Amino acid sequence: MTLSPGKAVAKVRLPLVLGFTDGLLNALTLAAASLTGTGTPVSWGLAGRVGGAALVTAAFTVMVADYAERRAHLVHVARELSLSQSGRMAATHLGRLALLRSYGAAVVACLSSFVGAALPLALGAVLPGPPWIVVILAVLALSVLGAVLARFLAARPVLWALTMAAGGVATTLIGIRLRIT
Repeated sequence: MTLSPGKAVAKVRLPLVLGFTDGLLNALTLAAASLTGTGTPVSWGLAGRVGGAALVTAAFTVMVADYAERRAHLVHVARELSLSQSGRMAATHLGRLALLRSYGAAVVACLSSFVGAALPLALGAVLPGPPWIVVILAVLALSVLGAVLARFLAARPVLWALTMAAGGVATTLIGIRLRIT
């Protein structure tokens, strides 16, 4: 059985969007001081460290949340079918399939989170000019992501783009206040 491109995208849309958004927001929070010129300079090492942190947190968070959701669905189905033990379905092939799919979602999320966090910082390490250009690029990336999501969701792209940008700016301001790097 092969998946059509639309169904394949739908299967990874949530972890992909969550990963990229999480990565970009991690970069803006953790490296805000560096990106505004008041912290350590933006470097490849900083990109790797922040990307690694985003990768680990996204992998763990998505794995736990996705598996909890899938397991809850199996428990619900077992109750609907009046099975005597609610956790019994999770011990079947369906339970193992749910776990496997959750691992897959976690892999997609952690890779996209790493890219979302490391790429803007790596660009900041190689691009000439002030480090705050990376903030503009990351906020712009969030805006584009919002507009693309709006197209998929039959929503207003401008509103989604502005909302995502506002989230990026707010996260940057929080990061500046925290002054982590």
